[in-house]
Amino acid sequence: MTARCPRGPDAALIAVTLLLLCAGLVMVYSSSSIMAEQKFGSQYYFLKRQAAAAIAGFGLLVLFSRLRYAALQKFALPILVAAVALLAAVWIPGIGVRVGGAQRWIHLPGFNVQPSEIAKLALVLFSAMLLARKGNRVREFVPGVLPLLTVGGVLVLLLLAQPDYGAAVTMIALVGIMLFVAGTRVSYMVYGLLAAPPCLVLLAATSSYRWARLLAFFDPWATRSGSGYQIVQSFLAFGAGGWFGAGLGDGRQKLMYLPEAHTDFIFSVVGEELGLAGVTVIVALYATLVWRGFRIAMDAPDPFGAYVALGITSLLGLQAMMNMGVVMGLLPTKGLTLPLMSYGGSSLIVSLTCVGILLAIGMQSAPVRR
Repeated sequence: MTARCPRGPDAALIAVTLLLLCAGLVMVYSSSSIMAEQKFGSQYYFLKRQAAAAIAGFGLLVLFSRLRYAALQKFALPILVAAVALLAAVWIPGIGVRVGGAQRWIHLPGFNVQPSEIAKLALVLFSAMLLARKGNRVREFVPGVLPLLTVGGVLVLLLLAQPDYGAAVTMIALVGIMLFVAGTRVSYMVYGLLAAPPCLVLLAATSSYRWARLLAFFDPWATRSGSGYQIVQSFLAFGAGGWFGAGLGDGRQKLMYLPEAHTDFIFSVVGEELGLAGVTVIVALYATLVWRGFRIAMDAPDPFGAYVALGITSLLGLQAMMNMGVVMGLLPTKGLTLPLMSYGGSSLIVSLTCVGILLAIGMQSAPVRR
C-alpha cells in the first residue's frame, strides 16, 4: 500500500545520493577499466555490473520511498531471521563462494550476494523495533539491553567466522549508538567502551592476518612489501594528487599497483585523480547525507521511525567514515566499501534501499520543519 505523503521528498538527500552515485560510477570506471580490459576483455566490465546494480537499487529506493515505513516494524524479525540464514548459507557447499580467503558471498546466476550487507539493514530494523517497544525499559539491562546485545552478538560471531572484521566492528558500533540514543544507562556504555578495546585486540591477536594488519597500521612502511603494501600505495596515491589531482583517468596507482582500487580503496583513486578538492567535495556530500538523515530522525512521527532513520544514517555515516579512515591510514585495514561509491552490487543496492526508507520517513513526517 502506498503512503499518503504530507510533504515532498527531501530534495537535498536525493541530490547528494544522486551525486555520490554518479561520482561512484565514474570512479569505478576510472579505477577498473584497465584491469577489466586485461582480465575480462572489456574495459566496461565492472561499470556495466555496477550500473545494473544502480538501476536495481534505484528502483528499490523509489519503491521503499512510496511505502508506509511503519509496515517494516512487522517484518523486522522475519528480515533478521532471513539475514541470519543467509549468513549461515555462505558455508553451504555449492552455494557459498570463497574469494581471497573469505567466505562472504552466496552465488546466484549471474552475480554474487553478500549477506553481511543485508544483515546490517536487518539489524537496524530489528533494533528500531525492539527499542521502540521497550521504551524506558531500555534502562534495565536484562529486559532492555540484553536482547539487543544477544542478537548483535550472534550476527557478529557469524561475520567473524567468514571472516568479515569490518562488518563486525560496524555492527558493534551501530548497536552502541542506538542504545546510547535510546537512553540506556551511561554505566552500561562505559562498561562496553572499556571492554571493546581488549576484545578487539584479542580478536586481532588470534588471527595472523588481522595481527599483521594491526602491525601494518602502526608502521606500514616497515611492511610495505607485505601487509602494509596496500596502505602505502594509498598514501602514494593521495600524495600524488596534491591540491587538484592528476586529472580524471590519469591516476597511476590503479595500474595494478593499488589492490582493490575500485572497491575498498576507491577513495584513494579520488584523492590521486581529483586531489584535495575532490576529496573535500566527497566528504561534504557524505556530511550532507548524514545531516539530512539525522534531521529526518529528529522529525520522525514515532519512535520506530526515529530509530530506523538514526540507524540507517549511522550505518551509512559509519561505513563512510571508517572507509575513509582506513585509506588515509587513520584506522587499521578492515575491508569496508564506501557506500554509494565503491564497486559492489550488494552494498550499492542496500545503500539505495536505505535512502529510500529515509525518504519515506521524511515524507510521512509532519510537514512543519524546525
